[in-house]
Amino acid sequence: MIVLKYILLVLGAYLLGSINFARILSKKVMHSDITKSGSGNPGTMNMLRTYGFKAGALTLVLDALKGAIPALIGYFLFGGDGSSSAYIGLYVGGLGAVIGHCFPIFYKFKGGKGVACVLGVFAVARPIAVLIFFVIAFIYLCIFDYASIASFIFITALTIIEAFRFRGNMTLALLLFVLFFLTFFMHRQNIFRLLIGKENKVNLVGSLKKLGKKNKKG
Repeated sequence: MIVLKYILLVLGAYLLGSINFARILSKKVMHSDITKSGSGNPGTMNMLRTYGFKAGALTLVLDALKGAIPALIGYFLFGGDGSSSAYIGLYVGGLGAVIGHCFPIFYKFKGGKGVACVLGVFAVARPIAVLIFFVIAFIYLCIFDYASIASFIFITALTIIEAFRFRGNMTLALLLFVLFFLTFFMHRQNIFRLLIGKENKVNLVGSLKKLGKKNKKG
């Protein structure tokens, strides 16, 4: 029965994760194709660069929910009592969603990089820590414009915090490592561009100023 629960959780999480909101929003709302714009990545930062702050923020929220919902279901499916079993369910559900986001069956296994989805998973596990490090990453992005480094700061900090929290539990340590490794693997091209000084920047402050001007005109 427990094995069946895990199978259904992973399958449902993967299918939910495979829904790519960046693609859907760009085609249905912007009447364009995000995979043919900017970096070509169907994720939050490319939506922000291409269509502005609102599109980026909406994509971030929707992708975070893709991670949060299966994580929350997994947590309560396996006890919901703060036990290691409940947190294993949380991270199994979350990991299934992140894998779906990165390798979606609906889009020939070509998806986003998983940061927003991982944010949703950690938001269920450690909401206060997520809020703190999200603000730190946001401030860094406003100052330095490198979204990939902001993502690395966020993911690394939360992974370390959770690893200390569950030290001694090899199952949870493995799940955290896979989440961490997968996120960095999906950013391998960003890491290479950072090393050679050609990484794409995100002008978050500029996007916010444009949004402010539009609101004033409206």
